[in-house]
Amino acid sequence: MGERVDKNKHIKIFSLSSNRPLAEKIAKACGVELGKATINRFSDGEIQIKIDESIRGDSVYIIQSLSDPINTNIMELLIIIDAVRRTSAKSINVVIPYYGYARYSAKKRERKPIAAKLLARLLETAGIDRVLTLDLHAAQIQGFFNKPVDNLKADKLMASHMKKNYNLENAVVVSPDHGGVARARGFAGLIDAPIAIIDNRDPENEKHMPTSIIGDVKGKTAIVVDDMIDTGKRAVKASDVLTKQGADEVYLVTTHGIFAGDSIKNIDNSSIKKVIVSDSVYIGDKKIDKIDVVSVAELIGKAITRIHNNEPVGKLFR
Repeated sequence: MGERVDKNKHIKIFSLSSNRPLAEKIAKACGVELGKATINRFSDGEIQIKIDESIRGDSVYIIQSLSDPINTNIMELLIIIDAVRRTSAKSINVVIPYYGYARYSAKKRERKPIAAKLLARLLETAGIDRVLTLDLHAAQIQGFFNKPVDNLKADKLMASHMKKNYNLENAVVVSPDHGGVARARGFAGLIDAPIAIIDNRDPENEKHMPTSIIGDVKGKTAIVVDDMIDTGKRAVKASDVLTKQGADEVYLVTTHGIFAGDSIKNIDNSSIKKVIVSDSVYIGDKKIDKIDVVSVAELIGKAITRIHNNEPVGKLFR
């Protein structure tokens, strides 16, 4: 049994449409029931949300991953925030296991938006008091908010799962490019393994195929660590390069499984042995034998409990 919310303190946890199974697990981890709310669509696609119970004086936690259909999920979140703000709730806390538009966190070229900051401004304008999220694609997104932001990390969960379920005696942790070295080094420390780097100088170019590895992967179990998998093309390229360089097996460890387009087909037909991914994004019928899902519900539940009980959250980061 994990930590539980103080039942003498008023709390309500609501789930929107993106990932109800995860929301149910989070509520269970907190020892409370999910709040009652109705979500409907008008004939023209407009979203209708009704909160079906009193939330007067309660601290409200709204769980919504900003995954596909991302724009619909964002509107759901904004609408329910407005509905809660117009009641006598004590606070509005949004729990966003996967923060969409996070790849647009800097102006890398002229006439380009910083959509991650725009989303932060929309949430704050709607009336939030706090954000709880998981493995942001870019750490600077925390600074886009003027409200508290807790950015949880899934690396310890993933490392513990791999140590219990996989043979890591001859493992090497691999960064898919130079930008991911810090993430790979951190994970390597958790499983006591060396690191290697795929010498990918142009990671945003899907047509570019890196050919060299910095470090030794020959005869080893290569564990590629990344924060998300989208189309799967980058992961497949990494696996191909590692296999050509002599790696025995290739695993991918990633927090957010977006699995867009033909990603599942790409992975299933690749040399990747397993993809270890969290349930921050609802996978549903996309799941295949190569996908191993690790739940982040207990981690998020502990964070909600500590925030609600006015206890330090820092313990979860150490």
